[in-house]
Amino acid sequence: MKSNDFLKQIFPKRVWNISTQNQEMFLTFDDGPIPEVTPWVLDKLKKHKAKATFFCIGDNIRKHPELFQQIIAEGHAVGNHTFHHINGWKTSTQEYLKDVKLCKEEIESNSVTSNLFRPPYGKCTSTQAKLILKDYQHIIMWDIISKDYNAKVSKEDCFLRIRNQAKPGSIIVFHDSLKAETNMKYALEKTLETFSNYQLKKIEL
Repeated sequence: MKSNDFLKQIFPKRVWNISTQNQEMFLTFDDGPIPEVTPWVLDKLKKHKAKATFFCIGDNIRKHPELFQQIIAEGHAVGNHTFHHINGWKTSTQEYLKDVKLCKEEIESNSVTSNLFRPPYGKCTSTQAKLILKDYQHIIMWDIISKDYNAKVSKEDCFLRIRNQAKPGSIIVFHDSLKAETNMKYALEKTLETFSNYQLKKIEL
């Protein structure tokens, strides 16, 4: 059994992929928006007529509201990625939910609502997850992570992880961050070219 299949059994209420009969996949970007990387991503998505979901850090939305508005204006979806990008396993439930709420408020201050949440590092406790789900949030995980943030993984291997695992309904994780920039740019461009026969869509639940 693949590790992801095992995780799906343990956490069945979290969204790991989208059930579909169509040739479509779902690109997601974590940790933005930042002016050094996010505009490049938006340009590439527009060029390939692709849509995506951006899981934004609240503090980055606060610092770069114009970029956040550009994401929305260009037809992409947004989700909550906490305000300070905190690890739920290392944070009390009270503090974690406070940080999630801060991000939610920052999103809504830009006249946008979102019912999508992704825990930074993929890590939140069962109690934290239960309370987030109770607040009408969908917890969006993934079935493919590019590992673009990992300096020990080559840009070619980041793409190969996607190419070898992708299937209809896959949720793919990239990062619009400085740490991931080099690997992400290569892997995203190759993904957009390789899967041009797929609809690349935003998540709407």
